[in-house]
Amino acid sequence: MAETAYIPRLRTEYDTTIKAALREQFAYKNVMELPRLDKIVLNMGVGEAVNDTKKVKSAADQLELISGQKPVITHARKSIAGFKVREGMPLGVKVTLRKTRMYEFLDRLVNIALPRVRDFRGLNPNAFDGRGNYAMGIKEHIIFPEINYDQIDQVWGMDIVITTTARTDDEARALLKAFNFPFRQ
Repeated sequence: MAETAYIPRLRTEYDTTIKAALREQFAYKNVMELPRLDKIVLNMGVGEAVNDTKKVKSAADQLELISGQKPVITHARKSIAGFKVREGMPLGVKVTLRKTRMYEFLDRLVNIALPRVRDFRGLNPNAFDGRGNYAMGIKEHIIFPEINYDQIDQVWGMDIVITTTARTDDEARALLKAFNFPFRQ
């Protein structure tokens, strides 16, 4: 007996309602023209790693809890004396989410994490790159429910880049609005 594959809530919503709404809004003739989410990249820069390389390991553990996937440690490409950075020194962690994990993370980000941000007034609607990708920054990684506030030694910020297959910013904005992104008015 075959086990049914798990499909995330947002993926089901995209397939049932969002696709139809986007097709109607932009008058696409072909289904393959519809914009969709491609990947989400999470990045944590750990500047304090210059003095203590254990901080990168701690950041990697935190990012693994948030994303549900093992992150990659990023290293310095060049030596910069002014910042006390040597070539090959670990400076941050990143993870790329696709398919099921991507939709699960997006669901947690929009419905749980962003409402927990202090003084949240909405996301910047102009943070698109011209090719339909959206980038945002978070000042504290503790807004995610997977992080136990009592067990962390330091609070880090993180960058979140959402890559879509949309050709224009307007298409990507409509796609993310359909996923209930809280853009400022």
